[in-house]
Amino acid sequence: MQYIYENFTFPPDQSFTIRSEILEIKKYTTLKSHINFEIALIENCAGKRFIGDHIEDFEGTELVLLGSYLPHCWQYYTVLDTMIPPQATVIHFFPTFLGQQLLDKPEAHQLNELFERAAKGVSFSGATVRTAKMIMQQMLFTSGMTRVVLMLNLLDTLAQSEEGKVLSSPYYNAVDSSMEAQKINKVFDYIFKNFQEEISLKTVADILPLSPAAFCRYFKARTNRTLIDFVKEVRIGHAAKLLLEKKHNVTEACYQSGYNNLSNFNKHFKEVKGLSPRDFVKQYSTAE
Repeated sequence: MQYIYENFTFPPDQSFTIRSEILEIKKYTTLKSHINFEIALIENCAGKRFIGDHIEDFEGTELVLLGSYLPHCWQYYTVLDTMIPPQATVIHFFPTFLGQQLLDKPEAHQLNELFERAAKGVSFSGATVRTAKMIMQQMLFTSGMTRVVLMLNLLDTLAQSEEGKVLSSPYYNAVDSSMEAQKINKVFDYIFKNFQEEISLKTVADILPLSPAAFCRYFKARTNRTLIDFVKEVRIGHAAKLLLEKKHNVTEACYQSGYNNLSNFNKHFKEVKGLSPRDFVKQYSTAE
């Protein structure tokens, strides 16, 4: 299987994300890994699950918790009920999304144990899945503190559940087994800290270290995008954050996001977001 490392950025008004999508019935052949924790609810299909060094068939509805850097992939073979589309609801978060202080509380003991088990992947069954599904469905239609409270309720449900099964073997260590992800994370860190300045391909390649040509091949193979595209996404993501905060106009967002040309900024913004900066702000204001 191909192995790629993903990077997620959260919207400025969210400390975690949840999305629901219709699944495509196909045999995916790419193991994905990311620093974020993930909760995945898969419904109405059958196939094969790959989590770390674990491989197993699944059918129906399943709920899986994944820790940082844990490689994973689902292959979907068939739909169980043809009248209902197969669906995945996915949450990405960090355990410290409400601050480290929460995890330091004695009441968070079970939660910390859950996050430790997540390093090898945990599959849940029975009543836990039904309860988690109801909570996640509510989260899709709420926002603000209501969604945060539901997220805590979901994590508490998983932490107290006796229906969780650790998937990878006791000898499997996701972090130790994903040195490639850690290497490329150094590149991400550099870009996040320096995207407002000119970024040199040679400087970035020297981080690993690789020649510029070798780095380009390496980066594309691990992220499924070019370095230029990734920097563009980071800069536009930052610009969108500034615009949504309503403290900066388009020109200010442009120059504070690493661009020195407004025309180029507008072009890239539309490529990444599908809208011009002004239309993007209008759409968000309408949604509010």
